[in-house]
Amino acid sequence: PVPTRWQLQNGAVLGEPVKMDKNSRRGNWGNQIEFILTSVGYAVGLGNVWRFPYLCYRNGGGAFMFPYFIMLVFCGIPLFFLELSFGQFASQGCLGVWRISPMFKGVGYGMMVVSTYIGIYYNVVICIAFYYFFSSMTNLLPWTYCNNPWNTASCNGVVTPKGINSTLANATRSLVTGAAQAAVEVVNKTKRTSPSEEYWKHYVLNISDDIGNFGDVRLPILGCLAVSWVVVFLCLIRGVKSSGKVVYFTATFPYVVLTILFIRGITLEGAVTGIKYYLTPQWHKILDAKTGPMLLWPPCSKLIWLHPVFSHSVGHPNRDSIIISITNCATSVYAGFVIFSILGFMAHHLNVDVSEVADHGPGLAFVAYPEALTLLPISPLWSLLFFFMLILLGLGTQFCLLETLVTAIVDEIGTDWIMKNKTVVTGGVAVVGFLLGVPLTTQAGIYWLLLMDNYAASFSLVIISCIMCICIMYVYGHKKYFKDVEMMLGFPPPIFFRVCWRFVSPIIISFILIFTVIQYKPITYNDYVYPGWSLAIGFAMALSSVICIPIYALYKIAKSEGNTFLERLKKSCRPDIKWGPALSEDRIGRYAAPGSEADVEVRPLKEELKEKEEEKRDEISLSIQGSNGSTAHNTTPSA
Repeated sequence: PVPTRWQLQNGAVLGEPVKMDKNSRRGNWGNQIEFILTSVGYAVGLGNVWRFPYLCYRNGGGAFMFPYFIMLVFCGIPLFFLELSFGQFASQGCLGVWRISPMFKGVGYGMMVVSTYIGIYYNVVICIAFYYFFSSMTNLLPWTYCNNPWNTASCNGVVTPKGINSTLANATRSLVTGAAQAAVEVVNKTKRTSPSEEYWKHYVLNISDDIGNFGDVRLPILGCLAVSWVVVFLCLIRGVKSSGKVVYFTATFPYVVLTILFIRGITLEGAVTGIKYYLTPQWHKILDAKTGPMLLWPPCSKLIWLHPVFSHSVGHPNRDSIIISITNCATSVYAGFVIFSILGFMAHHLNVDVSEVADHGPGLAFVAYPEALTLLPISPLWSLLFFFMLILLGLGTQFCLLETLVTAIVDEIGTDWIMKNKTVVTGGVAVVGFLLGVPLTTQAGIYWLLLMDNYAASFSLVIISCIMCICIMYVYGHKKYFKDVEMMLGFPPPIFFRVCWRFVSPIIISFILIFTVIQYKPITYNDYVYPGWSLAIGFAMALSSVICIPIYALYKIAKSEGNTFLERLKKSCRPDIKWGPALSEDRIGRYAAPGSEADVEVRPLKEELKEKEEEKRDEISLSIQGSNGSTAHNTTPSA
């Protein structure tokens, strides 16, 4: 048989132009490197810089690595492979791929809802990074000292202001370490307010006292939000053709900055203490039922949003999924070394434990780290590099979030006009995203940002990924899907992935979902406790994505043909007649049109015997008696 487009692409060398690809109507990556860099740019984001280090030292230090890599191997990489092959086979976005089982199209709508929430507040975080980047263009960082109008009496900086006599400073330091040790203990028990924290709260945010007290719009933040959305739009103005070129820089430069900061960090006094704290196992915390299960989720917490990337993709799903997943986790570990070398230096300078200077969420990126940067020589330069790195990390993820929505809209409408004017759709989504992000630039914006971050993509993310896995493996049928992957790659998926897809990954995800509910605690922001009405809004955001699944399922069942509910249910679960490869030249075998050459293709006897032998082996090793998807494949598109 003539090799398929996929098989020719899968055999291509990295960096070479893709051949025999006529899917130009939707757009495709120029080569496989662009696709991998874009995927890495999405998977590696701001969370790798602030969330991973926080989770690590709060949940067992070095012991965290054990369940983290278990999750990577048995859930992260398999789900990534499933997602990648799913999108690449159908060449559709998060809505079009559910032709595989139309009743579950609500999963695609759920993905769109969550992507919308994340895209709104994620760009606000990027705009704050822009603000700090512009503020760093000065001879002296504005959060260095406590002599600014926004500082309070409790402000206590770690940098000695210029002009103080060095002899007096040395005498004071000796007094603190010697005769006044008792006074130091009292001071250590009293929480000091750093200049960077007051700059963050009182100047950048000018935070209000309640989530319902919006106050004024912070015009500098609003301006940076506009800049952020314009940059995202310009980078996506030509779809993957433009974003594929941008990622050569946006996906690689953060590693350059991380390496520079790592080399600088490990040369600082106290850096070894921070790294030891980062790596030292605290095994008793792993056994904590409230924290242990959630350690398993981070390696694949973002892997179900890549349909738009994969639907344009070229290359080898098996290899690419391993490269991207491992790069994501390795970056988190590497960023942990960078962060904790600086935090160790900071703890040494303040004479406190490392756990007292680290924070999570925006606090780590915009409070603890900026304060540490003031202690470095030529601090404005380091600050520029650090916040430029944050901007690039955020943009890499934001590109894919916006592309998720744009691709879903374009594929769903599917007209020639919408295909030719995708730029208009991209611009429209960017404008709407900017307007919805305006409330997050008010004085109460940080409260709403954290509310969306904690509820919009929490347990709903787990539910959606679990349903996706179950639908493909048990509703559509694992044998059918294994054959689809084999048709695309030229060989069936490895036994390890087949076992994980059918059993291991769904069990782990279900386990995480149960414990997510068990360990639930209302969110707080420092000492502020969120009121009940705001938590209700948070749950509404979380449910708004999940509720799409049963609502659309009931709608599809009601619209399907059949005299009884069971008949309509079966009809709505069957693959749509349009399910399969998007291009006609790829629709061979059971996807070929009746009477076509591909439909009557004669295969060598050796190949047929090989397929029968593989089916028999699969039946013995993997089949479950009575499971869905165990029926034989039909050979017509109506199947």
